[in-house]
Amino acid sequence: MEIRVLSDAHAVAVEAARVIAAEARASVTARGCFVMAVSGGRTPWQMLRALAGENVPWKSVHVVQVDERIAPAGDPDRNLTRLRESLLEQASLPPEQIHAMPVEETNLEAAARSYARILETIAGTPPVIDLVHLGLGPDGHTASLVPGDPVLDVTDRDVAVIGLYQKWRRMTLTYPLLNRARRILWLVTGAEKAGMLVRLRNADNSIPAGRVRQEQAVVLADRAAMGEIP
Repeated sequence: MEIRVLSDAHAVAVEAARVIAAEARASVTARGCFVMAVSGGRTPWQMLRALAGENVPWKSVHVVQVDERIAPAGDPDRNLTRLRESLLEQASLPPEQIHAMPVEETNLEAAARSYARILETIAGTPPVIDLVHLGLGPDGHTASLVPGDPVLDVTDRDVAVIGLYQKWRRMTLTYPLLNRARRILWLVTGAEKAGMLVRLRNADNSIPAGRVRQEQAVVLADRAAMGEIP
């Protein structure tokens, strides 16, 4: 795992956009397309707005969701709402190339299987995502892989639905898919993340984030999140 330290959350977002743009260009050159998975959060929306100003081959880019709240369309708490605002209004990404998790379906387990099939159509069988963006929660969660949820132990599905967490049930990518990714890009900002960043760096598998493969991982952290890490 490589850790790069930036001055603040804005600098992290700008550097993340630069990294993603470079990965996109390389992926399109090598394989003809670029598939990235995006998590929610304040810094990621800054990242996506910055990405809109980068040199990105948008017509060959597909964006999928790392996780999503089970909430109605247009709900301000939906990651999709902010994702569309950040990219579709700023970049020339074709709207049909943002692939929304089908969280409005009645049968959520069937919806998760349906999303897994969508991933296969754009990223192969089994799907391999070119770049997965992840955040780190103060409780050590990442994506919607949260402490104590049975989904942490899923090994036979790429997409699953978790129980109630901070008022919402959520759909999430699982470890099998995350750990096949060609690149993991962590964005970690804020002093409240400092303790968990140490545990992530140490691959502490007692926290959900610590179970994500580190070989192809880059962490972009601000100084506050670095805490006591030298």
